[in-house]
Amino acid sequence: MKTSFDLVADSRPNEQGKGASRRLRRSGKVPAILYGGHLEPKQLILDHQNLLTLLVNEKFFSTILQLKIDGQPQAAILKDVQRHPAKNQILHMDLQRVLENENIRMTIPLHFKGAAAAPGVKTQGGVVSHLLNEVEVLCLPKDLPEYLEIDLSTMEINQIRRLSDLALPTGVELVALAHGRDEAVVSIHHPRAEEAETPVAAAAAATPAAGAAPAAGAAAPAGGDKKAAAAPAAKAAPKK
Repeated sequence: MKTSFDLVADSRPNEQGKGASRRLRRSGKVPAILYGGHLEPKQLILDHQNLLTLLVNEKFFSTILQLKIDGQPQAAILKDVQRHPAKNQILHMDLQRVLENENIRMTIPLHFKGAAAAPGVKTQGGVVSHLLNEVEVLCLPKDLPEYLEIDLSTMEINQIRRLSDLALPTGVELVALAHGRDEAVVSIHHPRAEEAETPVAAAAAATPAAGAAPAAGAAAPAGGDKKAAAAPAAKAAPKK
């Protein structure tokens, strides 16, 4: 079983509740729970600063983690992260035990390549729309891919790639397909009408309509009414 990250954790005392969690967070720790694997859930304590460093890596969310709980190894996957709505702070984490001989459900990212070379973009003037950026897979831990790659280099305009078009590694299946949902993943289509008309609309706005009065402060047109152009401004009211 391949693992990508080592994560040190300590067992959390039985003391629970909001007050205990707040005290942990004030001390730079993050409360967490580990469940699954036919064992009882286990309360854990993680280091907040270390988590902030790990969570910036996309792979942390889609690979198997090697937990070290009180020095004992335990493979796990990340299931949920609760973040503070206004601060750069992790409030809680959910982890699930991994067993080598049992399937796991995992959300992994989609990577797109070849968009610039696609005929639908390069020669037909289309634009790419990413309709999905991640998918949920079901597989054994040893078969878990870090991501799925989609090659767009042969796509024509008005073409759509669906989940059933994805090339899957051996032993990996898509959860949505297993439930009969063949969702659209990416498409190449014509630009929206308002986008195409923007340059024309801008040019029309820059050219005044026939007979329209010149903008305030603009010079009088040559050959125009000199008297009107030379008319003095209205006198200010005399001071009382």
